[in-house]
Amino acid sequence: MRIDEIICRAVLLLSVWAGSRQLCAAQINVFAAASLTEGLRAIAADYQKQGGEKIVFNFGASSTLARQIEEGAPADIFFSADEAQMNRLEGRGLIVAETRRNLLSNSLVIIVAAKDGAIVPSPQALAGPEIKHIALGDPRVVPIGVYAREYLQKVGLWGAVAPKVVPTENVRGALAAVEAGNADAAIVYRTDALASGKVVVAYAVPLDQGPEIRYPVALVRGAHEPEASKKFLDCLASESAAKIFEQRGFVVVRELIKQ
Repeated sequence: MRIDEIICRAVLLLSVWAGSRQLCAAQINVFAAASLTEGLRAIAADYQKQGGEKIVFNFGASSTLARQIEEGAPADIFFSADEAQMNRLEGRGLIVAETRRNLLSNSLVIIVAAKDGAIVPSPQALAGPEIKHIALGDPRVVPIGVYAREYLQKVGLWGAVAPKVVPTENVRGALAAVEAGNADAAIVYRTDALASGKVVVAYAVPLDQGPEIRYPVALVRGAHEPEASKKFLDCLASESAAKIFEQRGFVVVRELIKQ
């Protein structure tokens, strides 16, 4: 056999081996709240550059994601925007409780369009006649909507605001409604407002007046890649991940971060 044939066969075998390795490589399925989109994508990109497993995201309303997990969707990690959805899964034995961590917090803001947007100097302005449509994540089940409803009830405005509510599937839907001019205002997380150049914060809810917002993350019981998923969970609780979250406006629970 000629030397060039030997080299050709060797290259072919290496290609097949590399392809097989790629097919067998672990893939971690992360079901995460829509408000985490930019931060998690940045963290995953760094993780994969350093040789970590492939991370595949399913972003959406935490309530929708929890329901998908209950119905058997192939999730390895669940990162929720509120504790209620995580509690729901934990109560059904669908997460590994000892892996659960409340890593992040957030705050609420009222947003309007950056160009010719409504004037909303205070929450009370939402009840005025000038504001006709207010976009909220569905206040019955979507965390951002639930948080917004709790706040508006606390300040005595929910009765006046409720008839104006345009419910959306998640926080990004509420953001998009204001961006597109389909709502005069919306209540979203501070982090989502920072992610858009088409809206401005008309009013920031003071932390001591708003609801206590917690983002728990945990390993899903029966995960297809439990060991690889635990490694990525550790990454999410690392100092490098904390900096990425903080750059995007999240409040990091520092006592849980591994230096």
